[in-house]
Amino acid sequence: MAALALCASAAHAAYPERPVRVVVGFSPGGPTDVVARAFASYASQATGQTFVVENKPGANTILAAEAVAKAAPDGYTLLVGATNHTMIPALYSNRVKFDALQSFTPVCAVAVSPTVLVVGPALKVDSLGAFLAKVRAAPGRITYATPGTGSSGHFATAEFLRLTHTSMNHIPYKGAAQVISDLMGGQIDSSFATLGSVLPQVASGKLTALAVAAPKRLPQLPQVPTFDEAGVQGYTADAWYGVLAPAGLPQDVRAKLEQVARDFAKAPATAKSLDALGMQPRETCGDAFHAQLSGEIDTYRKLADELGLKAD
Repeated sequence: MAALALCASAAHAAYPERPVRVVVGFSPGGPTDVVARAFASYASQATGQTFVVENKPGANTILAAEAVAKAAPDGYTLLVGATNHTMIPALYSNRVKFDALQSFTPVCAVAVSPTVLVVGPALKVDSLGAFLAKVRAAPGRITYATPGTGSSGHFATAEFLRLTHTSMNHIPYKGAAQVISDLMGGQIDSSFATLGSVLPQVASGKLTALAVAAPKRLPQLPQVPTFDEAGVQGYTADAWYGVLAPAGLPQDVRAKLEQVARDFAKAPATAKSLDALGMQPRETCGDAFHAQLSGEIDTYRKLADELGLKAD
């Protein structure tokens, strides 16, 4: 028995011995895909073995997550997921054949993109206080757009409305690009968006950022206060991007992947490439990442119940 254990340990110590498949639940070019490709490139150089990104979009990332959950827990199939992974249990009850937490080994969150409240020129406000005054003066009438019902933007706005005891009119779209276009054009009033999706428009003055959901001000927008500074205490809505493996991953393989992910998050080149996308490196690994996912799943389930959201 001891000999078998020794052989298994020796086999894992050589990891990776063949190419590693990195599955992404989005099409090429989006933020999750960009993070996945940057991680795969770094991991390939760090380990001397190829990490190959495979895009598997569809069903709100369920197809990709299911493929990884079914894979052998040997470290050769990984998932680079994002915040919406922890929203799946809240939105789907019938079509999902995996557990968003128990079917995976959380390795590390490696990047984060803070949520920013942006308004278009039509609303004519330049502070969170002025925005809230307009919302409270016209309950349910000020519009906010999201990339879709049950999206991270929808949940982020719902949490803001819960904390501020306000109501707004939800306008769901089928993607972020049209949201930004209509926001600039004045067809809608506001949006809680990931920083990377609106940074160019804010920098050019086409959109106004009122507050960022981050512990401190962002280097990309040093003039924009945090929600805490602007008067809404305790509001957080980061979009994370991280590496997960199938449940049952051997501890030594997990340790190797975790070290690669930590080194990737710490690398100066990573910070430089993420900064241009409105992201920041994040190094949350192992048990801490597991606890984060568990807490988010509970939070989104409660919010979905309050909002009556289901996507089945």
